[in-house]
Amino acid sequence: MSSASVEQIRSGVLAGRKILIIVENLPLPFDRRVWLEARTLKEAGAEVSIICPTGKGYEAAEEVIEGIHIHRHPLPVEADSAGGYLREYLAALAAETRLAWKIFFKRGFDVIQGCNPPDLIFLVALPFKLLGRKFIFDHHDINPELYEAKFGRRDFFWRLLRLVERLTFMTADVSIATNQSYRSIAIERGKMAPEKVFVVRSGPDIEKIKPTPPNPACKRGRDYLVGYVGVMGDQEGIDLLLESVRHIVFDLGRTDIQFTLAGSGPSLEALKALSKALKVDDYVEFRGRIPDAELFELLSTADVCVNPDRVNPMNDLSTMNKIMEYMAFSKPIVQFDVKEGRYSAQQASLYAAKNDPIDFADKIVALLADENLRNEMGQFGRRRVVEELSWRRQKAPLLQAYLTTGAKAAPEQVLQDV
Repeated sequence: MSSASVEQIRSGVLAGRKILIIVENLPLPFDRRVWLEARTLKEAGAEVSIICPTGKGYEAAEEVIEGIHIHRHPLPVEADSAGGYLREYLAALAAETRLAWKIFFKRGFDVIQGCNPPDLIFLVALPFKLLGRKFIFDHHDINPELYEAKFGRRDFFWRLLRLVERLTFMTADVSIATNQSYRSIAIERGKMAPEKVFVVRSGPDIEKIKPTPPNPACKRGRDYLVGYVGVMGDQEGIDLLLESVRHIVFDLGRTDIQFTLAGSGPSLEALKALSKALKVDDYVEFRGRIPDAELFELLSTADVCVNPDRVNPMNDLSTMNKIMEYMAFSKPIVQFDVKEGRYSAQQASLYAAKNDPIDFADKIVALLADENLRNEMGQFGRRRVVEELSWRRQKAPLLQAYLTTGAKAAPEQVLQDV
């Protein structure tokens, strides 16, 4: 089926279905992928409930947004050790279990969709499976690879993560993968039947993205702006980007480029300190988490956008939302040569040598020197997002995944091709 069939989906294909979505690492509606999923399921006629943590700006324990019931629980401070992660996961599981039973008796549900990390939400779903409810695993992160990237070892906790990942796939009736690499993991490592694994990419909602006129003030008096949007963590390679900035400013003598980084995360303060230690803090602005209007202005003004994610097994196989957001704003990209990053961006990006900040810097400077190339790359990226990767193109496989859990009619009877 063509993903272009979304506009032909008959309304109400999930009418009468009741769905519970459990998310542990981000509050809703801040988690854009899960919020798009929830809205799509609601538009298809389902009653949707969500369990998620609280977060800045999302402190209410319970509220209804766009007809979607959201239940939030406190989450411990983000862990920085294996033992800390275990404590965090156990606290979250207890809260999720309590809220799941509350929702079950209050509104009921037919399907639980568990969104990792962690790969422990199947424990919440197990007793409900005994009551005939279905479990869909929404596979966001490959946690064994993430653990290895963070701690650099394959120890007891790494083996435990491989075990719970396997148990999650064993429990799942259906799995949703964010890309083909994750689909292969579900089939090969998770031993799931191929027909039970659906690729639903985290494509941007192009109807919500609003490019604005460039704002010269964002460049802080400089000729060019390089933008970054995303998490400020150890795996995101911001330290490598700062090394690139140091090379650009002090080795290449380029003082006409402003670097602005939007986003928050556990490494934000350490990265600010590193920026000062490298003496590039005058050229690098950390904006923190910013409202959409400011984010759209930043991306609309940027001449080049960057994704400095380190090349490692986790980043190599993962699709980063920021890549497709950059493309939605018609921005050329510089990134390291990671497998799924190259699949997403294709000709919209230049690819630096593995974890090499000097080559990364040289790619930025080369791109800034060629306006025609920047325009060509930006236009290619925009077309690719609109025609292939946007959320509008992901609705059909998401609904097919749900129909597989127990539709009254076969998917081809309710989804119409253009």
